Amino acid sequence: MRAKKKSKKKKVMFTILSILAVLVVAVGAYFYYLYDNVEKAVDEMYKPIEKESKAETKQKQETINKSEPISILLMGVDERKGDVGRSDTLIAMTLNPAKEKMQMISIPRDTKTEIVGRGTVNKINAAYAYGGVKMAKDTVEAFTGVKMDYYIQVNMEALSALVDAVGGITVQNDLDWIDEGYYKKGYHYEKGQLQLDGPKALGFVRMRHLDPNGDFGRNERQREVINGIIDKATSVSSVTHFNDILAALGENVKTNIAFDQMMDIQKNYRNVRNDIEQYEVKGQGTPPGQTYYLNVSEEEKTKVHNMLSENLAK
Repeated sequence: MRAKKKSKKKKVMFTILSILAVLVVAVGAYFYYLYDNVEKAVDEMYKPIEKESKAETKQKQETINKSEPISILLMGVDERKGDVGRSDTLIAMTLNPAKEKMQMISIPRDTKTEIVGRGTVNKINAAYAYGGVKMAKDTVEAFTGVKMDYYIQVNMEALSALVDAVGGITVQNDLDWIDEGYYKKGYHYEKGQLQLDGPKALGFVRMRHLDPNGDFGRNERQREVINGIIDKATSVSSVTHFNDILAALGENVKTNIAFDQMMDIQKNYRNVRNDIEQYEVKGQGTPPGQTYYLNVSEEEKTKVHNMLSENLAK
């Protein structure tokens, strides 16, 4: 699963772990002790999508109450002062509690597609820059042919703090390299099992040029970090890091999943981690010398549509 991406500050596919850190860790007596803190943190993150009707909101709540499959658009966004940013990480995620299966399909940022609501063809990550969450969501839905029930948006700055909040993570590293790239930290990433703190985790997921597999290699490291944080955040020892996890999320996370819905997801969907399917959309890159796009065939789009639809089937 290899596909090109550009930009020195790549977003990581870690948004799912952020929400799961809140959902899964919030259990037991300690959860009740911290209930108010959780609710306040989630209320701060809550941001409904524009023009979403009350009927749609009610229908989605009923879906969760019935433990039916749901879909979530995960977006990694680099928002800096004076710059709205772009959604350089896009993942269409589905949760099927009956099958106990979680599915994450990555859509490369350079994917060429129509930007819904703008009437132009561009890289899919431009949709967020042009029209925020709603345009990004509409564009992904048009590309996949599948409706996204919810969204979770995370700023890159959350990653380092989140890794530190869970007390560091363990990952498997297939390469040996020293970080002498954009951030020039000089970290040595030895081949094998690694223990990473927040800053080292950032370097681990950002490296691309020293990897013979390029962006695909980086994407695999991003998934390593996702799984590492989920594993650590859902462990018993992470209960003591609960307030740190909430603080790490803070203003870096926005979602249209309300507090009550999160609690129901925690209760009804927690077993989806028993089977995690990961896939990255494939395509053909533009020849050298031209503006780079990833051109995705209709056959590949159909495959992605069918994959998502299958896990959303009741």
